[in-house]
Amino acid sequence: MTALSPDEIERYARHIVLREVGGPGQVRLKAARVLVVGAGGLGAPLIQYLAAAGIGMIGVVDDDTVSLSNLQRQVIHGTPDIGRPKVESAAAAVARLNPHVRVATHATRLTPENAEGLIADYDLVADGSDNFSTRYAVSDACYRARRPLVTAALGQFDGSLTTIRAHETGPDGRPNPTYRCLFPSPPPAGAVPTCAEAGVLGALAGLMGSLMALEVIRAVTGFGEPLVGRLLMVDARALRFETLHYAWDPGNPLSGTDPEALAARP
Repeated sequence: MTALSPDEIERYARHIVLREVGGPGQVRLKAARVLVVGAGGLGAPLIQYLAAAGIGMIGVVDDDTVSLSNLQRQVIHGTPDIGRPKVESAAAAVARLNPHVRVATHATRLTPENAEGLIADYDLVADGSDNFSTRYAVSDACYRARRPLVTAALGQFDGSLTTIRAHETGPDGRPNPTYRCLFPSPPPAGAVPTCAEAGVLGALAGLMGSLMALEVIRAVTGFGEPLVGRLLMVDARALRFETLHYAWDPGNPLSGTDPEALAARP
């Protein structure tokens, strides 16, 4: 691993004095390669905090451009960025924030066909996409590529977050759950309104994106207990946090062992 420069030691001083992170943890952050899917409401604060924390390489996947209506919550972009590809705007913001962080831009939409190729060069994936097709493509690809996945979603006044390490086993020797153990199949088209249709509270996106960054940093440095097998649910109306526990389903089509699951593998 690459040692920290004097500038980095000063920059990350408040991390380094933390016993649970320290110099070795900060060096692991510098060596880490994290792919962020989506540079929108969740991805914007996530990318900012990963860059501030000193993640060595951040990949950003997004095929959209910045629009005026994004700026209420997508805080990595500014008014001068309107019309600019989000991956370029995000990369410029990271360069201003921390010159020690490299950014790889992927101005494309992640699909089942390209997901594994995009993921292959990274140690961990953080999915802040806003649609179910991308979430399933990311989670399936992470399972096949044996990559940890931090994934979150936003509603109008609610959010959820979990960490998927389906390629590993838990302390009891059972496989860790997949995303499809939690949500076996996507809802019918049109059943869940889009952000443009329903709206979303801007500060909630900041909260959930920051929590995603915390989970990524935890995964890299190893402190605390990750949200594996646990779904954190946030209710912004009451500012209430609840945790739902979920487990491996033998009938899931990725790592399941039931005959029907084996036959249904995507």
